Amino acid sequence: MTARAQSEMDANAAGADINHFPLCAARRSHRAAINAGRADAWSCWLTRRLALAVLERTTQYLATTSDLAQRAPAQLRGEAMAFERDAAIVKTARAMSSTPPAVLQASAGAAELAERLTIARDRDSFRLELRGQGEHGAVGIVNRDELQRVLKMLHTAVMQAGWLAVPVPSEAASPAVSGETKPTPH
Repeated sequence: MTARAQSEMDANAAGADINHFPLCAARRSHRAAINAGRADAWSCWLTRRLALAVLERTTQYLATTSDLAQRAPAQLRGEAMAFERDAAIVKTARAMSSTPPAVLQASAGAAELAERLTIARDRDSFRLELRGQGEHGAVGIVNRDELQRVLKMLHTAVMQAGWLAVPVPSEAASPAVSGETKPTPH
């Protein structure tokens, strides 16, 4: 990465509009448009592998850094995390807006393949750094609630793409659902 690209990323860190994280579905990837419609806009393609890894690892990371989850008894930590996540979604709801399709389309040609997402704790916030194959990327500082919102948006896009679909059992493995009785061997 050039020094210029790193300085651009650092300069944009505090001002990245992570709440505008529209994902455009494709067959094997999603396009993330960060700061869409602004001069510092950047977009990338998130592969299925990267998106699922981000969801899994970031959810685990949030659980280990949650004061609420750490104070809860072990058998209730999952519920504490769900409560924290739901509260974060409510708190960030007013910041959400729809990005016009024309703005998203304008970023499509410049999108590059994302290679990694790094999340580091920065006192009471989290520093997100999304890097592509080229020398560009996006950096943002978000609070815990905003990080929960980003994960919710990513999870929704992953679900819509069918990347978390449960395999449907075959007919041979499923029980018959008819009014007829089947003979049972004795």
